[in-house]
Amino acid sequence: MSLSADQAAVETLLAVNGTLMRGLELNGNLRAAGATFVREARTAPVYRLWSIGDRHPAMIRASTGSAAIAVEIWSVPAGGLTSILRHEPPGLCIGKVQLDDGSEVLGVLGESILCEDQREISRCADGRMDIGARDGPS
Repeated sequence: MSLSADQAAVETLLAVNGTLMRGLELNGNLRAAGATFVREARTAPVYRLWSIGDRHPAMIRASTGSAAIAVEIWSVPAGGLTSILRHEPPGLCIGKVQLDDGSEVLGVLGESILCEDQREISRCADGRMDIGARDGPS
């Protein structure tokens, strides 16, 4: 089944942090999917950020200990979402992300099991943080 021209032209906003951000390791995956940078933003202060093996972050929504996390908003062709997700590290997924202006967009989130026994880095709250930088005791 192929997409009509109207369906192919549909784009969605996607919030990303960590290695998908401009100039970082996996940003090429966004560009290869035809995504274009829209703006920098912050999430509502309802997320926690974890360092997964000191390689990439994972953001999860939480009821306590949360922070506003720096993200980039990208416009992605509908068909590009699948490509981006397929190239993400295991345990990352697409879900709804609440921004600090009250709007909601799709975004890259971590599965909660992925964050078990990993180092929390919520206080960094900067999507471009040095993954290897310590955020205090784990």
